Order: sequence, then C-alpha cells, then structure tokens
Amino acid sequence: MRRHPEATLTPPVPPHRPVRPISDLREQLEFALRRARNALGRTGASVQRRGLRGTLVRALQELRPGRGHGRLALAIPPAAPFRPFVVPRADEPLASIVIPVHDHFAHTLACLRALAADAGRIPFEIILVDDASSDDTALRVRGIEGLRVVTLKQNAGFIAACNAGAAIAHGDWLVFLNNDTIVQPGWLDALIGTFTEHPSAGLVGAKLVYPDGRLQEAGAIVFADGSGWNCGRFEDPRAPAWNFVREVDYCSGAAIAIARELFAQLEGFDPHYTPAYYEDTDLAMKVRAFGLRVLYQPAALVVHHEGVSSGTDVALGTKAYQPVNRRKFRSRWADTLASHPQPESDIRVASEHRARQRVLVIDACTPRPDHDSGSLRMFNLLTLLREEGCAVSFIAANRIDDGAYTRALQQIGVQVWCKPWIGSLRAWFKQHGLLFHTIIASRHEVAADIIALARRHAPRARFVFDTVDLHFLREQREAELAGNAVLARKAQRTRTAEIKLVQRADVTVVVSGFEQELLQREVPGARVEVLSNLLRLPAERQGFDARRDLLFVGSFRHPPNVDAALWLAREVFPLIRARSPEVILHLVGPWPPREVLALRERAGVRVHGHVADLDAFMDGCRIGLAPLRYGAGVKGKINLAMAHGQPVVATPIAIEGMQLRPGRDVLIGDDAAAFADAVLRLYDDRELWEKLSANGIANVERHYSFTAAREALRRILANPADASGNRP
Repeated sequence: MRRHPEATLTPPVPPHRPVRPISDLREQLEFALRRARNALGRTGASVQRRGLRGTLVRALQELRPGRGHGRLALAIPPAAPFRPFVVPRADEPLASIVIPVHDHFAHTLACLRALAADAGRIPFEIILVDDASSDDTALRVRGIEGLRVVTLKQNAGFIAACNAGAAIAHGDWLVFLNNDTIVQPGWLDALIGTFTEHPSAGLVGAKLVYPDGRLQEAGAIVFADGSGWNCGRFEDPRAPAWNFVREVDYCSGAAIAIARELFAQLEGFDPHYTPAYYEDTDLAMKVRAFGLRVLYQPAALVVHHEGVSSGTDVALGTKAYQPVNRRKFRSRWADTLASHPQPESDIRVASEHRARQRVLVIDACTPRPDHDSGSLRMFNLLTLLREEGCAVSFIAANRIDDGAYTRALQQIGVQVWCKPWIGSLRAWFKQHGLLFHTIIASRHEVAADIIALARRHAPRARFVFDTVDLHFLREQREAELAGNAVLARKAQRTRTAEIKLVQRADVTVVVSGFEQELLQREVPGARVEVLSNLLRLPAERQGFDARRDLLFVGSFRHPPNVDAALWLAREVFPLIRARSPEVILHLVGPWPPREVLALRERAGVRVHGHVADLDAFMDGCRIGLAPLRYGAGVKGKINLAMAHGQPVVATPIAIEGMQLRPGRDVLIGDDAAAFADAVLRLYDDRELWEKLSANGIANVERHYSFTAAREALRRILANPADASGNRP
C-alpha cells in the first residue's frame, strides 16, 4: 500500500563540457606523474612510521582496484503454508508499528514473519489495522499471538486506517509500515536511533529496495510543481549518493517513524487526501513547518513490493487519486514550493537543495577519531560543516571503505566516496567537480595532488589548504633534535611544497596563531585562517579524589609521540617513581612500535596500545602528560585531557600556540628533572590541581569548542562561488 507522488523519471543532466582529448591526455599524464612523485616522497616517511611490511600493506590497499559488491543480500522469509506463530509485544513499547491491511494476506504474512524474526534492541508492539479485507485476513490474524488488531467494518482507505492504528498506540514512536514490506535486520534500531543521533529530526524514513535488490527510494524530492522524484530509483542501494543520512523533502509512508505526540499535534494523516496519496508528503511538509527536519536513514533497510495494493496505473482504482491529490497538495503548499527546484533540475543538486553550499573534503585516510587527534579534528570538522547546513562529500585519498569509520561519517550526514564507486580521482573530478562551492584538501601531500584537478574541473570552488599542522616545522625540529642532515633536507623539501600550496590556495588553514603568524611572514598577502582542534566537552567530570596515576595518549605512527613516550619512560618516570613508587604510568595509543612495547618491562609502566573509548583513562587518571621534545601544531592530547578536567604537565614546545599560561593553566618542565618535579608537585596538591583543572576546561571552551570553531569556519566558507560561477 505504498503512497507517493508521481515519480519524474528524467535522469540528471550532467553539465556540458567540451571534449578536449589532447589536453585531457596531458592532464592525465601530469596527474599520474605528480602522484607518483608525491608517493615516492611519502614512502620514506611511511617506512619510518609503519615499517616495510606495514608500508607494503598500505600501498596494496591503495593500489588494489575496487571490486563490485555483487548482489545485495536480503533476508526474505521463505514462503510456507500458514501456521500460528508469535510476534513480539512489549509491555512498555518504545515503538508502535502500525500496519494498514486490505487483502493480500500472503504479503501481510511475510511482513509479520520478518518482524517476528528481527531481534533488535527497540521494544515494540504491532498494531494491524484490517481495513475491511475481503479475503481471509481476519481469520488468519487470529492465529498470530501478540498482534493488536483493529478491525474497520468498511474500507476507509490508507489514511483512515493509519490514523485508527495510531489512536490506540502505546509507544513513544509511531512507525507506519506497509503490509507489502519485508523489514531487514536492525531496521527499527536504525530508524528510531536516528532521533537520538539527530535531535532536530521530526520524521525519519527508511531505505526502500525492490525484492531484486535494486534501490526503490532513498528519500524523495518534491519539485516546484508538486511532482516528486524517488531518489536513486533503480540504482544500487549501496552507491555513495544515496547511502548517508540526509534531509529530504519527504519519505514514502511505506516505512516512516514519527513521535506519537507530534503526530497527534499535527492531527495525523490529513483526510483532505482521502483515500490515499500525498498524505505522507503533506505530513513531511507539516513536520518541517513545525521546525523539525525530515531525514532519510539508509541503515533502516526495508524491502517493498511496490504497487501491490493499488497498482501502478494512475487511471485506475485508488491510484487515480494520485494526480487529484497532487493538485490539492500543490494548492496548499504553493508558497513553500516556490523555493523548491524545478522538475528538470540536476538531481544531484536538487536532492540537497536546502544546503547552504556544497563542500568537498579530501584527506589522506578516513578519520578514525578513536585513534589520533588529527582524525578527531577532521571528524568534528565534518560534523560542524553539517551543522552549518552544508552538503558535505568526503574522499579519502586511499579511496578505501574503512568499515565502521566510513559508516560513522555517513551517519552524521556525510556522503563518502570510496572503492568501487570511485576509481580515478581525475575521472571523478571531471564528473562532479562543478557541483562544489568549496574544496578542503587536508595535509600538503594530499593537497598537492588535488589542487590542479580542482582548478580545472571545479573552477567555481574556493580551494582551502588545511595544513593540519605545518609539517615542515615539525620535521625541521626533529632534524635539529637528532642532528640529522638527511632529515633537514627532507624538512626543506616539505617547506617548499607547503609554501607553494599556501601561495596557490584561496585560503590556508592552520591550527594556531603561532603558525598563522609564521605563514604570514613567509607568504605576505596570503589568506591564513586559524581553525584549531574541535572538541565537545563532557557534561560530567571526576574530581581529585577519584583519580590516580599518570596518562600519556598519542598515536605512535606520529614520530614525536614515539620520542616523547621513550623519553618519558626512560628519563622522567624513574625520577617520579623513586619518590612516589605507587604511581603508575599509562601509555595509550595505537600502533606502538617494538621499542615502546618494550617499555612495559619497566616498573610501573603500562603499555595499553589502542583503546577505543578513552573515557576511563581521561576520567580516572589524575594528570595528563605531554612530554613532546619536538613537533608542531596544537596538541590534541592536551585539549582532550583539559576537556575532561585532567590537568596537564607539558614541555614548552607542546603548548606552543595554545594560549596556555604556565602555572595557571598548565605546568611546564623543560628537562627531565623539571618535568618530574612538576608532576610530583601537582599530584599531591589538591588546590593546585583544582585550579589547573578549572582553567584548562575554560581554555578548551574558549579556544577549542564547537562554538569557538564556528566563527572561523564561517569566515572560511564566506562568499563561495554561486551556481553561475560568479563570486558574490
């Protein structure tokens, strides 16, 4: 009993681009040579961080061609003669699943069997509304224990049936589900979970697929004339374009969720559209007018046998009400529809027509925010872009689907392009470049590969070079500490590359005022903005008495962290341990090399490796340590500790550019003895500890919170190219 507006099957029209085979060939060769040259430069650094074996594995990941996914695997209950069975029925349901039924019991049976087989976390009840069926539905449902059944004496239609079921629901959430659907495992957890992850959501719709696995609908667009488009129709349901949470004009009533109180406040499905069609579209418009959003959730997968109840011919039966109700809908919402896209619009643009602007972000890898501070910053930057109303696409330069980390981006509303959906970056830019207003390339080795593609294929886009930190500064300091001429030459090459990018980019982003001033001296006239680390501050924190021990956190693929951990454990901690033998030093971080793992043999040292959830350490350890002897940029380990109210002892280089006041926000030790003395002093001084804890929290709120970053991001995004290619 699917209900939706007419689908306009006009495919998206790509922007016209003249064919220039000679220049295209030259560009292809230049891009290949540039990537090869940059790859050679990165290989040495990779061997240093990962070792030869790790570097080979990493190279194979990037070079391996993407493979097709094959056919989508669907869980379809086998057809079998009816026998009595039981469906779940919670005493205190969180969700009430309302299923309107008029005949077609075979489909209803498959629907209920699938619901019975889904063992999700959300407690639910099933309300079946028998809309005066003429087959044996009434008899058969008596043999299904757990159902709540509403029987209508006369066929009233989809709208009346849904409203009747909602009227007796006990759950906080109403889920309207067509009887010709087959839900897939985890669908309800994903559907209802969207309201928690996106508090501004008012209505959430599922991903609908045909029984053969093709995509039926990934949300829908309503055009200015009231006609509709089912996004992604007949495409692969795993394609990046339709596989992320996003705001849509409406979702088909075949599988949607809404708060029961909101549904009642909006007076349910409107009888104005009796018996059916456009009632779900109208409801979505009312939800949006109420100040909430309509979201599509791709993780809620539902098979839908389209047209079973009402057919597909708009000249016959109930289906004939579709064009009639379209006119009613268009008349009611004429003012709102005036701002909607025209039917001939490029679907890629129309599907995100509410976006403030379209932003492409490219980084070396998919961010793993539980692994390193750079990843946490990138993940939070992508989150902030979405909060600012941008349509965001993300590409990892290695183009790898990184499993749960890729899904995490999709769940915050980021469109992620990866293998096998993207092969050559150059080919992808030719197809999609003109869509973007802003391109953010993170890290100089990535930006160097991308800027020429962006200039040619995305001429409307502002190019932003996100340094993450100034690599040449870090490498230069490492060379000075080691007295290594080879490292010094490498630092000079990196400096040349980064300065060249600063000169060519429209905007360069750094993480500290110190680096901003440095670049403005190096490249006078360049636009350099500060967009530092971004953190959400915990609501609660442990106090002095609940904490003990010392903590060092950092990714050990980052050479300064390896050096810091070794110096800390070998030279500093023995001085601490000699005076406070009960204190334990915890070293936490992914990819610890052999020499770091060997530190566990030292008294009082614990090497934990990767810890996915750091809260126990952040809330349980008394002092955070930042014993860096070289580096650049803002140190995420300091931000994270301070956000959790954990005071920090650091070296002078570790707090560079972080607006921290020694003695008031942080304690400083510039050699092993001074560092150990500062730790021991802070460890036993409650008053000092509490002062540093409070001031550290204030520092994060002032400089590293989402609120602090929002103003900087708005400056970076200001005055993007408009759709005509002109800058306002």
